[in-house]
Amino acid sequence: MTRPHSVPRLTRRAPIHRRLARVSVIFWLLLAGAPALAAGTPAGTDIENIASATFDGPGGPVTIDSNTVIIKVDELLDVTVVRTDPGDVITNPGKTGNVQSFRITNTGNGDEAFNITVNTANGGDDFDPTLQQIAIDSNNNNVYDAGVDSVYVAGSNDPVISPDQSRTVFVITSTPSGIANGARANVSLTATAVTGSGAAGTAFVGQGQGGGNAVVGSSGAVAVANGFLAVQSTSLTLVKSASIADPFGGQRPVPGAIVTYRLVATVSGTGTLNNLKINDPIPSGSNYQTGSMTLQTSAAAAVSLTDAADSDAGIFNGTRVTVAAGNVTAGETRTVTFRVVIQ
Repeated sequence: MTRPHSVPRLTRRAPIHRRLARVSVIFWLLLAGAPALAAGTPAGTDIENIASATFDGPGGPVTIDSNTVIIKVDELLDVTVVRTDPGDVITNPGKTGNVQSFRITNTGNGDEAFNITVNTANGGDDFDPTLQQIAIDSNNNNVYDAGVDSVYVAGSNDPVISPDQSRTVFVITSTPSGIANGARANVSLTATAVTGSGAAGTAFVGQGQGGGNAVVGSSGAVAVANGFLAVQSTSLTLVKSASIADPFGGQRPVPGAIVTYRLVATVSGTGTLNNLKINDPIPSGSNYQTGSMTLQTSAAAAVSLTDAADSDAGIFNGTRVTVAAGNVTAGETRTVTFRVVIQ
């Protein structure tokens, strides 16, 4: 008996268009479930590919596969830095503990440690503050907490940041004595990838996450941001207190009790604090008592304010009271009172 003709080392499979359709569906399902990264595929990922060919054999379509080609994705080193303070950070001559905030974002595709440096002696500004320390936001609340946030020591606790993630860093400085009112200081923070930096395209062989190379991205793997301190010889303190009168002649905070809030703004130092405004939101669980706002200056009796947006200094907008206290000279106070009823 004559055996059917056979082709060595070939396998008969489903038609190629069906196989490609299945592969396409799987690929798009995987793509849809993958996180979107600023720098694309995570470093160390193996991209595998197998080609195939098909032809008509004696018994039907025959498909053969090529060898597998594996490409390991290199780590891209990229970073951005921005200041997160909304404007200049106000300081006074001789003040210590100025806090400026910056955010470092890893825009690369691998976990990367970043070295942090601060320059307080930038040219073109009015004075050079003294660097006290750099701190890393340990509890991720974006607020400097002394004794909680970690003091940064270069080379010891360089922050490791995952792709597309950020860390807030605080720069703590002191202001020299004798600095003139209105003077500004430029404080810059620089973050540099620990793996390496340089011209875009520079490669560090075998030093990327997952065993591949590390390649410098468009940022040069280094970024800098500037923040400013501004000296203001006048300073402001705002103290709030509350007194309670309940319906039974006592001072208990029960429903129906009236709470009188008292806000005392005190300006100290030298000079004048311009355009002072005092704001206070009405607390949840209480209702503002109509027509209860007053404003008192240092040398005058309290004046009643209307709730409407009119010619006087007060306004109640439905959720908070705002009093425009104007320009206040150092040594003076402005006192605001208003009442709410506990629901």
